[in-house]
Amino acid sequence: MKTPIRVAVTGAAGQIGYSLLFRIASGAMFGPDQPVILQLIEAPVEKALKALEGVAMELDDCAFPLLKGIVQTADPAVGFKDANWCLLVGAKPRGPGMERADLLKDNGKIFIGQGQVIDAVAAADARIAVVGNPANTNCMIAASQAKRLPADRFTAMVRLDQNRAQSQLAKKAGVDLTAVKDIFIYGNHSPSMFPAFAHATINGQPATAVITDSAWLQGPFCETVGKRGAAIIAARGSSSAASAANALVDHVRSLVTPGAIHSIAVKSEGRYGFDANVWAGMPVRTTTPGSYEVITSYVMDDFAKSKIAATNKELAEERAFVADMIQ
Repeated sequence: MKTPIRVAVTGAAGQIGYSLLFRIASGAMFGPDQPVILQLIEAPVEKALKALEGVAMELDDCAFPLLKGIVQTADPAVGFKDANWCLLVGAKPRGPGMERADLLKDNGKIFIGQGQVIDAVAAADARIAVVGNPANTNCMIAASQAKRLPADRFTAMVRLDQNRAQSQLAKKAGVDLTAVKDIFIYGNHSPSMFPAFAHATINGQPATAVITDSAWLQGPFCETVGKRGAAIIAARGSSSAASAANALVDHVRSLVTPGAIHSIAVKSEGRYGFDANVWAGMPVRTTTPGSYEVITSYVMDDFAKSKIAATNKELAEERAFVADMIQ
């Protein structure tokens, strides 16, 4: 049997965490032959830690053969110790009347601390995946604190947007979900993100040749994908936890599967016209488990360029707003 890998999860007793942990322990994220040790981190609040204790009990009761240990802690230095994967799920949610700027400042402080601790105590091969919103900028802040771990180890999740886009295209075309390929997300994990439909295929044909309604593609399609999270909150009264957890499973699974082509948010380095220092969604190809190369060959039409400019503007503004937090 393989050596167990250590997987640290923040916000482990929250809604996303509760949907996520059992998937990891079952082998859905790292494969059916990869043992794991779960290192579960929660806020130093009695209610949260009590809930975490209950989650750990349930994990025990599932008797997962791949689960070789559980750590429960409120101390990030303990939770991130020797972690091979750090899944940063926990973040302060946006409350009533709270501006996005307030959320950036409050969560920025959290991700400064987490970035510092991960860089200090995580495994030499540590990879970091950020889910807590605003995910792109939180990831940038955490990465800015790292001196030992390189920036390309820090990724933010846009896979939920990719999955939503794939589903919407399949429904519109009246085809099976698996018929839709190469739909990638560019930019921010926010309503400004851009699902690049012009590069997608449906049953091997250009998506724009199968779905000829360009007004739908440029309008309702982009809007539905971008605002899906808000629509789910309006419908069920709480945020999309299960689909977010599933997207994180997909995000990591693709990153450990050589040859996989998928969307993640990475340091842009100026690719596709993004500010060089923001973390932006774009297509990547996994090279070796945990490593990737950005696919830079896609050519953007004028509509795509305008959408990328808009989401880049938002990312650059977020970076400017938290400039004092970035080392």
